[in-house]
Amino acid sequence: MSVFTAAADQSICSPLPVLGKDVTVPLVTGGEVTYAALDYAASAPALQRVWDDVAAYAPYYGSVHRGAGYLSQLSTDLFESSRVTVAEFLGCRPDDQVIFTRSTTDSLNLLAAAVPADCQVFVYETEHHASLLPWRDARVTYLNAPRTPAQAVATLERALADRDPYGPALVCVTGASNVTGELWPVKELAAAAHAHGARIVLDAAQLAPHHPVDIAELDVDWVAFSGHKLYAPFGSGVLAGRSDWLRSAEPYLAGGGASRKVARRTDGGVDVEWHTTAARHEAGSPNVIGVYSIASACKALTEAGFDSLVAREQHLVSAVRAGLAEVPEVKVLSLFGDDAPRVGVISFVVEGWNSSHFAAALSAEYGIGVRDGLFCAHPLVRTLLGSDPQDVGECGAPEAEPGERSLNAIRVSFGAGTPEEHIERFLRAVRELVSEGAQWKYRTEDGRCVPDRGTAQV
Repeated sequence: MSVFTAAADQSICSPLPVLGKDVTVPLVTGGEVTYAALDYAASAPALQRVWDDVAAYAPYYGSVHRGAGYLSQLSTDLFESSRVTVAEFLGCRPDDQVIFTRSTTDSLNLLAAAVPADCQVFVYETEHHASLLPWRDARVTYLNAPRTPAQAVATLERALADRDPYGPALVCVTGASNVTGELWPVKELAAAAHAHGARIVLDAAQLAPHHPVDIAELDVDWVAFSGHKLYAPFGSGVLAGRSDWLRSAEPYLAGGGASRKVARRTDGGVDVEWHTTAARHEAGSPNVIGVYSIASACKALTEAGFDSLVAREQHLVSAVRAGLAEVPEVKVLSLFGDDAPRVGVISFVVEGWNSSHFAAALSAEYGIGVRDGLFCAHPLVRTLLGSDPQDVGECGAPEAEPGERSLNAIRVSFGAGTPEEHIERFLRAVRELVSEGAQWKYRTEDGRCVPDRGTAQV
């Protein structure tokens, strides 16, 4: 029986075309099935529109900012017009800079290198490691996991009011959790930060693919996100926002493109005049195709309409949550509770199952790709599981044998390209695995649970 009603089907838009939608994978039990990609939170499949745009540009590939030839000029125009597209997508203010990076992690490390020397950074323990760990040269205050959005704001306000000495401060917060999918009160946190003389950077890696992100409307100082979560290929990211700290900081990388003028001194050294624009932090030959793919994805999502995309995704979220709620052995992880708004990211554990075993069975027996582990958010997952920090278990490589209690979790995630059939297959697979068990035997190999080839479950 379908988890989707006919009435709902008529009012929900179709999934956006993505690469790999017709790829088939072998099942350990025999035969093949169309792959159900339900690991969007790690990397979303590229939109067909993005791939087509990149393929159309590829023959005209040329050096950026370096050449007088036609292809170089064309590529430079494409690169800079992509910057404008991203700025429009993010609702950037007139003085904001858009800097192209390799990923969200790269963007936040760039910002970490640009904060003033006496800056104090406030970051919740619930953050992804990309935003939890880069602040090695700053004074960092780690905030405990809040259990309500209001508690998140109150915790931040107390921490900012109590800081000593009172000086530059930066708050780092996610827009949507990569573990629970829950939306954070970004606008309220920004207001609290600014009321106490602090700035705020938004990790929008999980938010931007699912919801509109408007820097001016949210009143955040910076936004960071990755192309590979925004339906673009790997290797590109964005840091956008206020320019003053970025202009004052030493270039993130020293080299060509970041420098305006280099001259030898009489003492044998060199004097360097660095750019004050985004180029200051974009040394080297840029990833033009990656940048263009991000711009293409921004255009595609905007043209599809976030209202309809959000409505469709919430349709899928409701179906997954309702389906999992029907299985008593499944516990969905949450900070803010069942009523919290969320994107298409849901993590859970199954009583009596090691999470790696469960994820391996979903893949090998049903052709469903999910993620298991601690999702590069170790403190948060341990808090949600109630496990001791010293308990065994690490991101993506659980040590427990199949069937043992899991100290990690399973994450299912989806988005604009997910067909309803994939959700239905996933929920059916969960029910069957819990009620009937796996059809195959599994073993641990190099920290991963894998099918024991040629040996069916006895």
